[in-house]
Amino acid sequence: MYTYENKGFRFLPKKLIILTLDVFDRLSLVLVRARIHPNLLSLLGLVAGFLVGLFFALRKPGLALIFLIICGMMDILDGKVAVNGNKKSAFGAVFDSSLDRYSEFAIYLGLGFYYGYHWMLLVLAIAFFGSSMVSYTKARAESLGIKCQLGIMQRAERMVLLMLGTLAGIIFNRFDQIIAAVIILIAVASHLTTWQRIIYVHQEEKKKAPN
Repeated sequence: MYTYENKGFRFLPKKLIILTLDVFDRLSLVLVRARIHPNLLSLLGLVAGFLVGLFFALRKPGLALIFLIICGMMDILDGKVAVNGNKKSAFGAVFDSSLDRYSEFAIYLGLGFYYGYHWMLLVLAIAFFGSSMVSYTKARAESLGIKCQLGIMQRAERMVLLMLGTLAGIIFNRFDQIIAAVIILIAVASHLTTWQRIIYVHQEEKKKAPN
């Protein structure tokens, strides 16, 4: 689920994030009235993520882009429908977050098949590990009572960069080079985000410590 937390620098502009969330908030109300369950949207996001990976593996970036967009939409809508339909639950939150990890792994796995025996496999592994660590540090901090949603490379940024990279690769007929640059950026920035969050938790703990 995408949320906006106004802490620190992010790759996506604040106004764009707020506008996007507002549009999807309105759309979620339609789904609530249609009695669509948020867990169904999470499952659809997972299916879309697997199809992204499949079409990357089959060297069909155009189809991969379509399902990347669908995956991103489901990732926003499931949380919005849960909130606006009064269906928030601990199970739903864990279910959503867990399926996000499976979905993202499928995308990187598909790109791994695309590149085959290539140095990009190592970069993809580092990128996926960094992406997982971003989610882990947030979950671990919040389990200790510290809200931790800051960072330059959150899931929204990763999805948008993958979409833009795929689109640019198709338009300029340089998919291999452009998506490689995007993955390198995600790999580096994800680990920076992880350490942003680790340092933030340290600072928050120091604030709460008795003098």
